[in-house]
Amino acid sequence: MRRTTTDLLLATAAVAALSVTAASAADLPAAYKAPVVVDQPWTGGWQVRARALAVLPKDSVDLNVAALGAAGNLPDTGSVSNTVIPEIDISYYFTPNIAAELILGVTPHKVRGEGRLAGLDIGETWLLPPTLTLQYHFTNFGAFQPYIGAGVNYTVFFNTSGANTTTLVPLGVPVAVTSLSLKNSWAPAVQIGFDYMLNKNVGINFDVKYLWLSSDVTATLNNALAVTGKANLDPLLIGGGVTYRF
Repeated sequence: MRRTTTDLLLATAAVAALSVTAASAADLPAAYKAPVVVDQPWTGGWQVRARALAVLPKDSVDLNVAALGAAGNLPDTGSVSNTVIPEIDISYYFTPNIAAELILGVTPHKVRGEGRLAGLDIGETWLLPPTLTLQYHFTNFGAFQPYIGAGVNYTVFFNTSGANTTTLVPLGVPVAVTSLSLKNSWAPAVQIGFDYMLNKNVGINFDVKYLWLSSDVTATLNNALAVTGKANLDPLLIGGGVTYRF
């Protein structure tokens, strides 16, 4: 009987303690309660970005006037203009960290003479430079999500034409570029950037890419002289815009 009474008292005390604990937990401020997950982290899928993109080519065009032999080598005699364009890119995330990105856009550029061809309008061209990169995204900084990437570019030159404007260049002769052509070419690409996510789906983006891009140049001067050369474009692409994930 003595043991039964003791057990009953212990059981009653335990029930009372549990009741007090439950009541106290109910009265705790919300900040001290266990967090409630209201949304699951993004686990991958499709993403699109709309950006303003500055295309900044390296100013280096080397030409050679074949008919002049050794005297026709004209290094660093041309430059390619900078441009700013709207650009769309599409990405697919295989995981929250690994993604592939394809950028799409077209850029117009003017080619002008420099050095011994200063003042000469060489011509103009449009570039279609689709670039595919494989990226690693860092996801341990919260809303700030930097990434690095590397891939390949294939640039198509189209609507290319000589300026066909006669200019008296420092060489002492009147010159007009009557035809101009640049060869399509492959190039390696690297990039670095970040997304700052405002919520699960929408963010802002900043991105920098560099392409090791060159192209063979052929042209005709004054409808007679054949010109060959190399345009070392190596453009720096700097973009900023908005990100949407779905």
